[in-house]
Amino acid sequence: MQLRYNFRVYPTPGQQQALARAFGCARVVFNDGLRARQAAREAGLPYVSDAELSKQVITQAKTTEARAWLGEVSAVVLQQALADLNTAYRNFFASVTGRRKGRKVAPPRLRSRKDNRQAIRFTANARFKVLVNGRLRLPKIGDLDVRWSRQLPSAPSSVTVIKDAAGRYFASFVVQTSDEPLPERDAEVGIDLGLTHFAVLSDGTKVAAPKFLWRAARKLKRLQQDLSRKQRGSNNRKKAVVKVARAHAKVADTRRDWQHKLSTAIIRDNQAVYVEDLCVAGLGRTRLAKSVHDAGWASFVGMLEYKAARYGRTFAKINRFAPTSQTCSACGRVDGPKPLHIRSWTCPCGQVHDRDVNAAINVLAAGRAESPNACGAQVRPAPVPAPRGEAGIHPDATRCSARSAEGIPVL
Repeated sequence: MQLRYNFRVYPTPGQQQALARAFGCARVVFNDGLRARQAAREAGLPYVSDAELSKQVITQAKTTEARAWLGEVSAVVLQQALADLNTAYRNFFASVTGRRKGRKVAPPRLRSRKDNRQAIRFTANARFKVLVNGRLRLPKIGDLDVRWSRQLPSAPSSVTVIKDAAGRYFASFVVQTSDEPLPERDAEVGIDLGLTHFAVLSDGTKVAAPKFLWRAARKLKRLQQDLSRKQRGSNNRKKAVVKVARAHAKVADTRRDWQHKLSTAIIRDNQAVYVEDLCVAGLGRTRLAKSVHDAGWASFVGMLEYKAARYGRTFAKINRFAPTSQTCSACGRVDGPKPLHIRSWTCPCGQVHDRDVNAAINVLAAGRAESPNACGAQVRPAPVPAPRGEAGIHPDATRCSARSAEGIPVL
């Protein structure tokens, strides 16, 4: 399994200028390649191949006076910028032809120097190196000071240097890791995700929603108001933009750290984990959009998925249209939709249900039914005594009991 390990780096002022030059060159090569393919399409010419495009916008461009400064950065950075463009085109074509599942992918767009996030990538061909003293040596940039929070499990195959909107620099290493199976557990859990409680487990455990964005709302409001008062294009406005970005980055980092701890605990304590496949994009267009995005369900489910694969656990998503909140987990009766303000209800069988706990139990049952190693799951509702009015035989019940070979009822 390939994983990314991110570490904070602190470049010197000279190294920051070298990184800015590399960011700019990668952006220019990407835009030149995009314009070349757009011009060929408008002229009715064939699609420019990857090799021909690299020859035009890198090899030949370096010999011209207008693009001679491309030689000041590593050639691998420029090649990786074109690789990103080629990947974007392939994803777009696959989405248009229907070979790519999920939401439609738009065609590549031009990159701007004002983008909040800038990144360059070095592969093994660039011969980057982690030195004995802990510094990261990058070609034509220098030795970067890295804050190592943990050791890399293996030699990295590539490293991406990222500058985010808050002005922070990160080094993201791609490493190949081996699976580390944890001791087997007998417990299995179904998870119902929500807003009042972030997660409700089938064993009755409720995890309160931390609401990190709402906690920082007052500070973010003040910083956004200060930003709106600054004159556009001024240095003070640039400083205010960085302050707003740092506040948002703190919220995102806190949420990510909390989700990592919770997902690790769930994977460690359970042999199988089942969740509901929520349509986050659709919920993000409702009046609850701010709360939905603050919860971060998609990132949390992604953490559960890759950690389950790494540590030898079972993970599955159930159908998003399954009526988990409407079905009685005791008798299997579907009692119909219920408004969100109804948090508990009583089934005609006499069972009193907490809405979220009942949904989590149904998620667990559905996950066991769909899992290949399901054992003893209640796939269908349990037998229930029929009411007295339904126990009799109707007069016309036996008239259509036989059918012909063509499937037509025989009277």
